Amino acid sequence: MPKEPKYEEAYAELQTIVRKMENDELDIDQMTEQLKRAQQLIKLCKDKLTKTDEEIKKILGEEK
Repeated sequence: MPKEPKYEEAYAELQTIVRKMENDELDIDQMTEQLKRAQQLIKLCKDKLTKTDEEIKKILGEEK
């Protein structure tokens, strides 16, 4: 099973995919594959941000 990328790595890969799409650097087969990958990366980033937000709120809540 491949290692899950760190947030920064996932975000950088997502930016690369978006740039390639904007610059028409992908053929139709690559576009489909990269769009699927982008969806995975968006979910991963969103999940990591949500988890981090929850942890911060928990820590700040404990300090009160």
